[in-house]
Amino acid sequence: MRDADIRRVLRQHLDRTFENDGATMIIEELGLCRGTVRVDIAVVNGVLKGYEIKSDQDTLVRLAPQAAMYNRIFDTMAVVVAERHLRAAERLIPSWWAIQLVRAGNPSAPLEIASVRRESPNPDVDPGSLVQLLWRDEVLELLGQIEPAKALQGKPRRVLWETLASAVPLPELKAMVCARLRNRPRWRLDGPRRQGDEMSQPCAMSSGSRYRHVLPRSRQYTDLPN
Repeated sequence: MRDADIRRVLRQHLDRTFENDGATMIIEELGLCRGTVRVDIAVVNGVLKGYEIKSDQDTLVRLAPQAAMYNRIFDTMAVVVAERHLRAAERLIPSWWAIQLVRAGNPSAPLEIASVRRESPNPDVDPGSLVQLLWRDEVLELLGQIEPAKALQGKPRRVLWETLASAVPLPELKAMVCARLRNRPRWRLDGPRRQGDEMSQPCAMSSGSRYRHVLPRSRQYTDLPN
């Protein structure tokens, strides 16, 4: 069972779940923490939900360090695994993560997703990591709503992120980030690139659905200006 097989089944499951929800965006290969890691699929509506895929061809060597990054950002997380990884994954992830198992009843049957453990809310989202999902102009716009941000115009992104994270309570910050991700008109900008400005690929309307789906065009990050 390959990554592509599990991804296809998971996409179909998410399509059915959110097909009538115009407030939901589904993003594949979302870069996190300044591009140090990416999550396989993210769902953005009122909360941030992450999904990490582990197929038969994968090992779980990277799961623990990946989880440490995901735990900083997502309100809920799920690991979606082939059966060979089920027991090991249970030992490696936090208790609040969901576990979803992908398997077929027999070799000729289609793959199905079964819930092994339900998700719970993440008790420890990190504001400083969460704001790094925002582009520079988005952070400046949000800061300008709080107080005049003219003095911050020339500051590096690190300073802007830190300022916003410290100025806004976490529940409000979560809502701001989700709203900016959902309403972002384009996901890839033209112009000069700077190393470290990573994001995902352009969005497209998923066929037959109201939600926006950001589709990956490569396994590499897209470098963005600012």
